[in-house]
Amino acid sequence: MKSLREFTPARVDLGRTGHSLPTRELLAFQLAHAKARDAVHLPLDVHSLVFELRQKDIPCITLASEACGRSQYLHRPDLGRRLNAPSRERLAPLKSAYDAAFIIADGLSALAVHRHAVPLLELVLAQLHWTIAPVAIVEQGRVAIGDEIGELLGAKLAVVLIGERPGLSSPDSLGVYLTWQPRLGRTDAERNCISNIRVEGLSYELGAHRLLFLMNESRRLKLSGVKLKERAPLLLDSSA
Repeated sequence: MKSLREFTPARVDLGRTGHSLPTRELLAFQLAHAKARDAVHLPLDVHSLVFELRQKDIPCITLASEACGRSQYLHRPDLGRRLNAPSRERLAPLKSAYDAAFIIADGLSALAVHRHAVPLLELVLAQLHWTIAPVAIVEQGRVAIGDEIGELLGAKLAVVLIGERPGLSSPDSLGVYLTWQPRLGRTDAERNCISNIRVEGLSYELGAHRLLFLMNESRRLKLSGVKLKERAPLLLDSSA
């Protein structure tokens, strides 16, 4: 009989020694917990992201939220949802009639952003023939900061690539949030989410496939959120 552990990275079928976990499983748990904590506190390397994007000829701009440092960002989620004044001024000259604006924000795992954001974005942009705003790289940003950025840029659609809250087996999970007609005050019910994009989760190919479907449907129907259903046709996952 096959062990459950052959089918999932979740902590199942751990065994036991007396009334306790085996030492190797206890140590593995402590290591996973340390990796999750490190992912939350890891600073975003903005210069590295800018270099990667420029290497691929993808225009970008660097911004920051109102949160002054990681500690304040973690204690004040509201500050991570708004741009600081210098960032708003930096965006003003770029306003145009863009079809979409992509935002890369550290969220709760800069590790996820550094590992997965650029490869995913590159796949999507290669198949997208829209007018795209310069990619906004945001330090100390939450999902909702994409609403303000999209509004200031004049974009019809905002797509936020952000590090998700780390789990004990997934410190580098990337999430993507899509909002039609972004503006301040949008709610989570008005956006769509694609979650767990990483090597051990949803592959870049499947993530890009689902995102492109949602973006095209959002523009066709002029909506996003609970009214926009993800019914992308099946795609063979090349990593499977």
